[in-house]
Amino acid sequence: MALTSFQRQAHSVGAMIGRFVVLVAIALIAAPAFPQDATAPCRLCDSSAADNPEKPATPVSLDVETSLDFDRLILTGGGDGSAELSPDGERSVTGSITAISARAMVGEVTIRGEPGRMVRVTLPERIELFGLAGGSIRLESIRSDLSPMPRLDGEGRLSFRFGGILRVSGDLDGEFRGDVPIDVEYF
Repeated sequence: MALTSFQRQAHSVGAMIGRFVVLVAIALIAAPAFPQDATAPCRLCDSSAADNPEKPATPVSLDVETSLDFDRLILTGGGDGSAELSPDGERSVTGSITAISARAMVGEVTIRGEPGRMVRVTLPERIELFGLAGGSIRLESIRSDLSPMPRLDGEGRLSFRFGGILRVSGDLDGEFRGDVPIDVEYF
Protein backbone atom coordinates (compact mmCIF):
# COMPACT_ATOMS: atom_id res chain seq x y z
CA MET A 1 0.00 0.00 0.00
CA ALA A 2 1.55 3.31 -1.06
CA LEU A 3 1.06 6.18 1.37
CA THR A 4 1.30 9.87 0.59
CA SER A 5 3.69 11.91 2.76
CA PHE A 6 0.75 13.19 4.86
CA GLN A 7 -0.59 9.65 5.29
CA ARG A 8 2.88 8.37 6.20
CA GLN A 9 3.21 11.04 8.87
CA ALA A 10 -0.22 10.22 10.33
CA HIS A 11 0.51 6.49 10.11
CA SER A 12 3.89 6.84 11.83
CA VAL A 13 2.33 8.44 14.92
CA GLY A 14 -0.10 5.55 15.23
CA ALA A 15 -3.17 7.38 14.05
CA MET A 16 -5.89 5.36 12.44
CA ILE A 17 -6.57 6.69 8.96
CA GLY A 18 -10.22 6.53 8.07
CA ARG A 19 -11.55 7.61 4.73
CA PHE A 20 -15.17 8.69 4.80
CA VAL A 21 -16.36 9.75 1.40
CA VAL A 22 -19.75 11.22 1.95
CA LEU A 23 -21.20 11.63 -1.49
CA VAL A 24 -24.67 12.80 -0.75
CA ALA A 25 -27.01 12.52 -3.68
CA ILE A 26 -30.03 14.75 -3.56
CA ALA A 27 -33.50 13.36 -4.10
CA LEU A 28 -36.48 15.62 -4.68
CA ILE A 29 -39.68 14.42 -3.09
CA ALA A 30 -42.53 15.94 -5.02
CA ALA A 31 -45.04 17.81 -2.92
CA PRO A 32 -48.24 19.40 -4.14
CA ALA A 33 -47.87 23.08 -4.96
CA PHE A 34 -51.21 23.85 -3.25
CA PRO A 35 -52.68 22.41 -0.05
CA GLN A 36 -55.69 20.15 -0.59
CA ASP A 37 -58.93 21.24 1.10
CA ALA A 38 -61.65 18.58 1.36
CA THR A 39 -64.37 21.26 1.29
CA ALA A 40 -63.05 22.99 -1.84
CA PRO A 41 -64.86 22.39 -5.14
CA CYS A 42 -63.40 19.80 -7.49
CA ARG A 43 -60.93 21.53 -9.80
CA LEU A 44 -60.98 18.64 -12.26
CA CYS A 45 -64.78 18.89 -12.57
CA ASP A 46 -64.79 22.64 -13.27
CA SER A 47 -63.96 23.55 -16.87
CA SER A 48 -62.61 26.94 -15.76
CA ALA A 49 -60.02 25.23 -13.52
CA ALA A 50 -57.53 25.19 -16.42
CA ASP A 51 -57.62 28.99 -16.44
CA ASN A 52 -57.10 29.24 -12.65
CA PRO A 53 -54.55 32.02 -12.00
CA GLU A 54 -53.35 30.21 -8.84
CA LYS A 55 -51.97 27.29 -10.82
CA PRO A 56 -48.28 27.92 -11.61
CA ALA A 57 -47.43 28.17 -15.29
CA THR A 58 -44.01 26.62 -14.65
CA PRO A 59 -43.57 23.59 -12.38
CA VAL A 60 -40.88 23.85 -9.73
CA SER A 61 -37.74 21.73 -10.31
CA LEU A 62 -34.47 21.11 -8.52
CA ASP A 63 -30.96 20.48 -9.91
CA VAL A 64 -27.95 19.33 -7.90
CA GLU A 65 -24.95 21.48 -8.83
CA THR A 66 -22.55 20.01 -6.22
CA SER A 67 -23.00 17.04 -3.88
CA LEU A 68 -22.17 17.44 -0.21
CA ASP A 69 -18.80 15.71 0.24
CA PHE A 70 -16.74 15.50 3.45
CA ASP A 71 -14.01 13.71 1.44
CA ARG A 72 -11.38 12.45 3.94
CA LEU A 73 -11.60 12.58 7.71
CA ILE A 74 -8.60 11.68 9.83
CA LEU A 75 -9.39 9.72 13.00
CA THR A 76 -7.00 9.64 15.95
CA GLY A 77 -8.52 6.47 17.36
CA GLY A 78 -11.78 4.98 18.53
CA GLY A 79 -14.41 7.06 20.22
CA ASP A 80 -16.88 9.73 19.29
CA GLY A 81 -16.12 12.63 17.01
CA SER A 82 -17.79 15.05 14.66
CA ALA A 83 -16.93 17.05 11.57
CA GLU A 84 -18.92 20.14 10.62
CA LEU A 85 -19.11 21.64 7.17
CA SER A 86 -21.27 24.77 7.26
CA PRO A 87 -23.06 26.23 4.20
CA ASP A 88 -20.38 28.94 3.87
CA GLY A 89 -17.64 26.27 3.67
CA GLU A 90 -16.31 26.74 7.21
CA ARG A 91 -14.93 23.49 8.67
CA SER A 92 -14.50 22.33 12.26
CA VAL A 93 -13.84 19.03 14.03
CA THR A 94 -14.23 17.71 17.59
CA GLY A 95 -13.43 14.52 19.46
CA SER A 96 -11.57 11.72 17.69
CA ILE A 97 -11.60 13.49 14.30
CA THR A 98 -8.56 15.68 13.72
CA ALA A 99 -8.97 16.96 10.14
CA ILE A 100 -11.31 17.40 7.18
CA SER A 101 -9.73 17.23 3.74
CA ALA A 102 -9.29 20.49 1.86
CA ARG A 103 -11.31 18.90 -0.95
CA ALA A 104 -14.49 18.72 1.16
CA MET A 105 -17.38 20.56 -0.52
CA VAL A 106 -20.72 21.89 0.62
CA GLY A 107 -23.79 20.86 -1.36
CA GLU A 108 -25.21 23.33 -3.85
CA VAL A 109 -28.69 23.17 -5.37
CA THR A 110 -30.51 25.30 -7.95
CA ILE A 111 -34.29 25.58 -7.92
CA ARG A 112 -36.08 26.61 -11.11
CA GLY A 113 -39.66 27.69 -11.55
CA GLU A 114 -41.97 30.63 -12.07
CA PRO A 115 -40.09 33.97 -11.83
CA GLY A 116 -40.71 35.94 -8.63
CA ARG A 117 -42.55 33.13 -6.83
CA MET A 118 -41.81 32.36 -3.20
CA VAL A 119 -40.88 28.75 -2.43
CA ARG A 120 -40.80 26.58 0.64
CA VAL A 121 -37.70 24.39 0.93
CA THR A 122 -37.59 21.64 3.56
CA LEU A 123 -34.39 19.79 4.47
CA PRO A 124 -34.36 16.80 6.85
CA GLU A 125 -32.90 17.27 10.34
CA ARG A 126 -30.73 14.15 10.00
CA ILE A 127 -30.03 11.17 7.76
CA GLU A 128 -28.17 7.88 8.09
CA LEU A 129 -25.19 7.24 5.81
CA PHE A 130 -24.33 3.61 5.12
CA GLY A 131 -20.88 2.16 4.49
CA LEU A 132 -20.06 0.09 1.44
CA ALA A 133 -18.43 -2.45 3.77
CA GLY A 134 -21.15 -2.15 6.45
CA GLY A 135 -21.75 0.20 9.34
CA SER A 136 -23.40 3.60 9.41
CA ILE A 137 -22.81 7.17 10.53
CA ARG A 138 -25.18 10.13 10.96
CA LEU A 139 -25.36 13.46 9.16
CA GLU A 140 -27.17 15.85 11.51
CA SER A 141 -28.10 19.51 11.76
CA ILE A 142 -28.47 19.84 7.99
CA ARG A 143 -28.90 23.53 7.24
CA SER A 144 -28.72 25.90 4.30
CA ASP A 145 -27.91 29.53 3.56
CA LEU A 146 -31.48 30.21 2.35
CA SER A 147 -33.26 33.33 3.58
CA PRO A 148 -36.32 32.79 5.82
CA MET A 149 -38.65 33.62 2.88
CA PRO A 150 -36.85 32.37 -0.28
CA ARG A 151 -38.02 33.73 -3.63
CA LEU A 152 -37.10 32.79 -7.20
CA ASP A 153 -35.37 35.63 -9.07
CA GLY A 154 -36.57 37.34 -12.27
CA GLU A 155 -35.29 34.39 -14.33
CA GLY A 156 -37.06 31.85 -12.10
CA ARG A 157 -33.89 30.61 -10.37
CA LEU A 158 -32.71 30.30 -6.79
CA SER A 159 -29.42 28.70 -5.72
CA PHE A 160 -28.49 27.73 -2.19
CA ARG A 161 -25.75 25.85 -0.37
CA PHE A 162 -26.09 23.40 2.51
CA GLY A 163 -23.93 21.52 4.98
CA GLY A 164 -24.21 19.66 8.25
CA ILE A 165 -22.49 17.83 11.09
CA LEU A 166 -21.18 14.32 10.54
CA ARG A 167 -21.22 12.25 13.77
CA VAL A 168 -18.83 9.30 14.02
CA SER A 169 -18.89 6.74 16.86
CA GLY A 170 -16.41 3.93 17.25
CA ASP A 171 -13.66 2.63 15.05
CA LEU A 172 -14.97 3.09 11.50
CA ASP A 173 -13.23 3.04 8.16
CA GLY A 174 -14.59 3.19 4.64
CA GLU A 175 -16.85 5.13 2.29
CA PHE A 176 -20.31 6.15 3.47
CA ARG A 177 -23.16 7.41 1.28
CA GLY A 178 -26.72 8.55 1.66
CA ASP A 179 -29.48 10.68 0.17
CA VAL A 180 -30.73 14.02 1.45
CA PRO A 181 -34.39 14.39 0.46
CA ILE A 182 -35.26 18.02 -0.28
CA ASP A 183 -38.91 19.12 -0.56
CA VAL A 184 -39.58 22.19 -2.70
CA GLU A 185 -42.98 23.72 -3.33
CA TYR A 186 -44.45 27.07 -4.24
CA PHE A 187 -45.49 29.08 -1.21
